[in-house]
Amino acid sequence: MSQQSNLFQESNVNIPLADRMRPNTLDGYVGQEHLLGEGKPLRQAIDSKRPFSLIFWGPPGTGKTTLARLIAHNSNAHFITISAVLAGVKDIRAAVEEAKQYQSQGKQTILFVDEVHRFNKAQQDAFLPFVEDGTVTFIGATTENPSFELNNALLSRARVFVLKDLSHQALSELIDHALADQEKGLGQFEISIDQTCKDILIESADGDGRRLLNFLEIASELAMSQEQPWAINQQVLGETLTQSLRRFDKGGEQFYDQISALHKSVRGSNPDAALYWFCRMLDGGVDPLYVARRVVRMASEDIGNADPRGLSIALNAWDVQERLGSPEGELAIAQALTYLACAAKSNAVYMGYKAAMSDVKSDPTYEVPMHIRNAPTKLMKELDYGTGYRYDHDEPDAHSAGQVYFPQEKGEVEYYQPVDRGLEKKIAEKLNWIRQRNRGKAQCGG
Repeated sequence: MSQQSNLFQESNVNIPLADRMRPNTLDGYVGQEHLLGEGKPLRQAIDSKRPFSLIFWGPPGTGKTTLARLIAHNSNAHFITISAVLAGVKDIRAAVEEAKQYQSQGKQTILFVDEVHRFNKAQQDAFLPFVEDGTVTFIGATTENPSFELNNALLSRARVFVLKDLSHQALSELIDHALADQEKGLGQFEISIDQTCKDILIESADGDGRRLLNFLEIASELAMSQEQPWAINQQVLGETLTQSLRRFDKGGEQFYDQISALHKSVRGSNPDAALYWFCRMLDGGVDPLYVARRVVRMASEDIGNADPRGLSIALNAWDVQERLGSPEGELAIAQALTYLACAAKSNAVYMGYKAAMSDVKSDPTYEVPMHIRNAPTKLMKELDYGTGYRYDHDEPDAHSAGQVYFPQEKGEVEYYQPVDRGLEKKIAEKLNWIRQRNRGKAQCGG
């Protein structure tokens, strides 16, 4: 490695480029214009130097920690940061004691909790009283939906701001700043990058500023191991970008967003979008068996009896995945997804099931009518179990018209309402015939 490259390593003392490039003022902050533009509530709060408790919710590398530091700096507040992954109740109490010391000196403290969704209820409750009494101003950062991960007491005392993936323009600015900055960045080394390679680097970052700067730092070191003039070219990027280009948290918000998009694409009869989201999830590392289980749900919830073959195809795909694994199983799941997307749609079974379950949960415990009770013993027969039951196969058209199956107190309810599509169109015709016969028999008193 050249002498200049050695200087590169020594001059930064193991501080990552992403940390060195954190801005000291809002003017140097890149992205999140929807929060920080002129007249926006967060910008007004920062400019007024009166910070309040808040939660930043957004993907990794979008500037949550940097923004918290800037708020503290701009308001001249003492800044304490703890990680919810590493900290316990003891660490929270220590932070509160430190804040009390600064409070006695008339100085405000901002307590920044990174990955706050990792705190359990006891940990959240431990610092909640000190947020309420003003000992600390709480700022939390999370990649997960706060409404699912944080308790209501904490949510009610903190305003949530949603951060977005950094745009192409914002990431381009980060590269320019890092390559030009003589003090904190790479400006002293005069490393060049053409627009094509810049676009590749931005695409690889996938909206994550920290990831972008990490890639840029690695690429710069590789470029500086070659002859001058140093340039980040496609060969250097090929060695740098060896990991997946997509972010995908198997247990996080993006996971549920993508499975939702897959399900809605099937429901919306769009096989192409269904294939796209399925491949996105596979590319991100999802377990195909999880998708297979969800496909079975789609077959019952959104296709139902409009095309009962859908459920069989979904179950077969699950079976293939379990028996053969990848890639055969994934292809079978793709086949099931495209079939279900193209199939006739009905949620009649799903809606009928939900309506019946709702009634069962709210109704009293009605007794089973005597005539449809089982009577396997002599005593039960003597007690009139099964008395009056009409065996359908002995009736005209194999249907005992007018026979009652609901509890008498409940009365007749029509939960299942087949749609006028697919096989359910035929089912609806049969069911209408049965229901009309039942009503006619009831009107005749028979």
